[in-house]
Amino acid sequence: MKNFFSSTYGIIAVGLAIGVLAPLLQFWGNPGNMGICVACFERDIAGAVGLHRAGVVQYMRPEIIGFVLGSLLAALFAKDFRPRAGSAPVVRFILGVFAMIGALVFLGCPWRAILRLAGGDLNAVFGILGLVSGIGIGTIFFRKGYSLGRSHKTCAPAGLVMPLVMLGFLALLFLYPQISGEAQSGVLFYSVKGPGSMHAPLAVSLAAGLFVGMVAQRSRFCTMGAFRDLILFRQTHLLLGVIALFVAAVTVNALLGQVKIGFEGQPVAHGQHLWNFMGMLLAGLCFALAGGCPGRQLFLAGEGDGDATVFVFGMITGAAFAHNFGLASSPDGVGPHGIAAVFVGLAVCLYFGLTMRAKA
Repeated sequence: MKNFFSSTYGIIAVGLAIGVLAPLLQFWGNPGNMGICVACFERDIAGAVGLHRAGVVQYMRPEIIGFVLGSLLAALFAKDFRPRAGSAPVVRFILGVFAMIGALVFLGCPWRAILRLAGGDLNAVFGILGLVSGIGIGTIFFRKGYSLGRSHKTCAPAGLVMPLVMLGFLALLFLYPQISGEAQSGVLFYSVKGPGSMHAPLAVSLAAGLFVGMVAQRSRFCTMGAFRDLILFRQTHLLLGVIALFVAAVTVNALLGQVKIGFEGQPVAHGQHLWNFMGMLLAGLCFALAGGCPGRQLFLAGEGDGDATVFVFGMITGAAFAHNFGLASSPDGVGPHGIAAVFVGLAVCLYFGLTMRAKA
């Protein structure tokens, strides 16, 4: 059976769907210009299980759980569940760590960069320029032979690691539900103020995540891949989905009165343009070297890719480092530790880019 979602109309439809759902999730309770942000939501999950203690960003985000489980369901239905692993897992883990640090210096993943711009936050322009620049540097390494090597077929339990982890997180959400005004329920931590305290109803968030996970898995939707394919191959297939996401998000935000154009006073954002650029430069380079944006990594993990699972674990660990060591930005901007971490991350990525080659 032909996969509609892999067609031009299919990828546009997926982009439109995400672009509609994200502003709606914001309208229903998620933080401003953060209807969906993979990096921010993984950061909140890290806080929910106590990996960091930044009290304003702790919540077990159902959207992330839905992304993985929706991808699994779609892959099983389409007989596309393919357990595989073994492609430089340690390197992928480190790339995940620095991808998260870069994203939290900017305060958002590629999806949120687009959604911030769709909500009128002009600071996002510098983040998007940094993202494209980082991906562009990655394509230079591709042309020179960069590769993390091939993954290999493995057993089904190995491919189910991330879905099982997400099922465990979902069980924790039901076992230890949020208690109004309380910062902890059982083993889970909950924000009582700040972005972590802002969320759409659990059932709505989970349903949206499942839907996005299913259609994104079938379409291979990827923001990093969109710019990589444009730069490397002059192909616009994936880019059409990203453009559709932006157009839909602008339209829905306008209808809901969620557009505020300018640099100042934007939600969960700062105006240090250089570090908006540099944070996403690092993140974009990490996503390129790892082979997918953070959303794509979750969808790959759902369909059995153990290497993507390692990258996701790296991002969650990176969120813990970012908040425990003061690397993440705040609305006031980025601190010296965050600036140093960006340079360290870029040095590590350049080393990987120059030295990682496929075996003959």
